[in-house]
Amino acid sequence: MQFLDDSLLPENQEKLVITVAPYGPEWEPADFPQDIPVTMEGQVQKAVDCYNAGATVLHLHVRELDGKGSKRLSKFNELIAGVKAAVPEMIVQVGGSISFSPEGEGAAAKWLSDDTRHMLAELDPKPDQVTIAINTNQMNVVELMKEEDYAGTSFARPAVYEAYREMTVPAGPAWVEEHLKRLQANGIQPHFQLATVAQLETVERLVRRGAYTGPLNVTWVAIGGGFDGPSPYNMMEFIRRVPDGACLTLETIMRNVLPVNTMAIAMGLHARCGIEDTLWGRKGERMTSVQQIEQTVRIARELGREVATGKEAREIYRIGTTYKDADETLARLGWAPNRAHGQRGVPLRQAV
Repeated sequence: MQFLDDSLLPENQEKLVITVAPYGPEWEPADFPQDIPVTMEGQVQKAVDCYNAGATVLHLHVRELDGKGSKRLSKFNELIAGVKAAVPEMIVQVGGSISFSPEGEGAAAKWLSDDTRHMLAELDPKPDQVTIAINTNQMNVVELMKEEDYAGTSFARPAVYEAYREMTVPAGPAWVEEHLKRLQANGIQPHFQLATVAQLETVERLVRRGAYTGPLNVTWVAIGGGFDGPSPYNMMEFIRRVPDGACLTLETIMRNVLPVNTMAIAMGLHARCGIEDTLWGRKGERMTSVQQIEQTVRIARELGREVATGKEAREIYRIGTTYKDADETLARLGWAPNRAHGQRGVPLRQAV
């Protein structure tokens, strides 16, 4: 992405799209009972409360009545239908991991099978987006956590801590191409959850081969443990490599969320918050997902950045838009065109 001399002036920036991840599938309800609903009515109301606070993208996971993360697509269908009826302008973004929480004490924390995740393309009603991981890699979500981050929660139990420390993300090339094919065939926009520049490069290759032909919505996930850490050097290199036509959200973990979101807002990028990412505001003080959204809105207002409405967020994300082929996608995103047969030298950019 390029920054002109006036790029930090809020009047020249897109309106801010706030993504909220309020369901926190890694936590048990007892970890934050004031903010982890388990009934369907409570989970729908959580979406309504987050939308009213200023979030326009809902990163959605589902719980069963016993509090465990649901692996049943029927429960996803039920929650999506409830959210769409209650807040129709909100962008519904289903977490492609479904439930990665361990089945029981000492069990592994793992993503569901390739076939099960493919079935997210068949959800009814269909979500606006499903998040997709690229390239199989480690996802040790506790690597950056300090004891003060999880004291008094289920993560303080050694078996739970170890289950998440050893988690990996299955996202091999054959699965990724098939998943993109199914999502696009069903009119669902993929939202790319990327951990490194190497994964962004893989996305570019997928676009060049025509495996994905649409707008590029990306979240940089800086949680360590196989992903980038929240170093400003990592962040700026990733931002530099994202093409100008993409829409970029920054995501990190625990008390890094606030400073990273503040930088995202100042630079004209987009922000994500919610208890899936952090339980904390000030050191030692719990903060609900709604409170985190309200804080993000306050910071945006202090910086003069307008917050997008649901309708505006859909326009920024280009929900429902597709491109005809790889050439158009590359041009729309601002990547150099594919090399023509026999062409030598550095390919020149082409006009849309």
